Amino acid sequence: MKKTNRGFSHRITLPMIPAFLLLAMILAACGAPATATEIIPETGPTEAPATEAPATEAPTEPPAAELPATIKVGAVIPLTGRYAAGGGQIKNGYELAVEDINSAGGVDVGGTKIPLELIPLDDESDPTKTVQHLETLFASDEVVAYLGGFGSDLHAAAAGIAEKNKVPYIGVAFALYSVHQQGFKYLFSPFPKSPALAVTTFDMLDSLSPKPTNIAIFAEKTDWGAELNQLWTEQANERGYTVTTYEYAPGTTDFSSIILPAKDAGAEVVLALPNPPDGLALAKQIKELDFNASAYVFIRAADPPTWGENLGADGNGFMLMPGWNRGVKFEGVAEMAERHEAKFGSPAVATTGPAYAAVQILADSITRAGSLDRDAIRDAIAATDMDTMVGHVTFNEDGTGEVLTVINQWQDDTQVLVWPPDQAVGELQYPATPWGER
Repeated sequence: MKKTNRGFSHRITLPMIPAFLLLAMILAACGAPATATEIIPETGPTEAPATEAPATEAPTEPPAAELPATIKVGAVIPLTGRYAAGGGQIKNGYELAVEDINSAGGVDVGGTKIPLELIPLDDESDPTKTVQHLETLFASDEVVAYLGGFGSDLHAAAAGIAEKNKVPYIGVAFALYSVHQQGFKYLFSPFPKSPALAVTTFDMLDSLSPKPTNIAIFAEKTDWGAELNQLWTEQANERGYTVTTYEYAPGTTDFSSIILPAKDAGAEVVLALPNPPDGLALAKQIKELDFNASAYVFIRAADPPTWGENLGADGNGFMLMPGWNRGVKFEGVAEMAERHEAKFGSPAVATTGPAYAAVQILADSITRAGSLDRDAIRDAIAATDMDTMVGHVTFNEDGTGEVLTVINQWQDDTQVLVWPPDQAVGELQYPATPWGER
């Protein structure tokens, strides 16, 4: 057996060596760890490695956002319902301002002029629909800004939506001050607020001769009614007047429960802020019950042309504080009033001017922002410092505007600017003509 084994070893010949080498290589490949292997070309010279870095392109700025064909602006306005008459004035002011700006080429945005596109929606004087329409304008139309309607309760409902959506909101035809004390950053109003109305009311009353002393406030049971009632009462007490408040709910049809006590108390002045339908009913019943005061201040209700149309001579003598009159001595007002007459076939009255000014402010702010970014527009509105149809406008930190407060009086079925004295175009008629002499 041993001899046989040795014989087997000795019989391994040279021709068999390549086979063993091959087997060893296979085993090594299977068992040894893998290593990186340099591959050498079989033929041809090896190319030298590149010594120059590949060329790189110069960094470029991201492309500017493409500008739209129009600048979309949403306007939720009461064109039907209890505020319809006032809403019509607002809409006219917006439309006329947009037309004037577009006829001049549009709004300059970073050197490119773009026309404004006004998207008006009717909220039917319903704050719930105000909110719904604002959401639609934001989600579907992607408006860059909101313009408001008419009436403090509608604007109060709108302010929270503008804040939530971070869309700048410019509103006129509302004097409610408390909404500006809620920390809203996107709410702006170039329109007189309750504190200014109260002071101006008593500045005017102090100037009358003979000076009245006994005042009745017909206070609407709303946030704004309570706010202005308090401010009027404070002013009356500070200046030595006797004042009594009589409250009523919006939509009241019989006002005798407040008219007769005021009459019996000998009230010489009636201060009120009814909505237009309530104001008409209240004025008619004051006459029917033969309550002859010396002065009537009916804020809001007496603003629209429907006051004179419905009451005729019985509407004369009533004063209002609508934020504007086409007789104010500011640049461009007379020309705007002419264009309004030509376009709508009626005079520009009351809140038409503030509405026009709101569009002026928005257009100027977009230009100064240099973009259609809502936050940039918001910041530009806050920094407003310009002349408008309502005079020079700047904004306080709370979004209230530094603006002129005026008093108009219905005389011969027309609103006449009677206060302040340096703006007046007519004399204040006082005392009011008794009902039996009209």
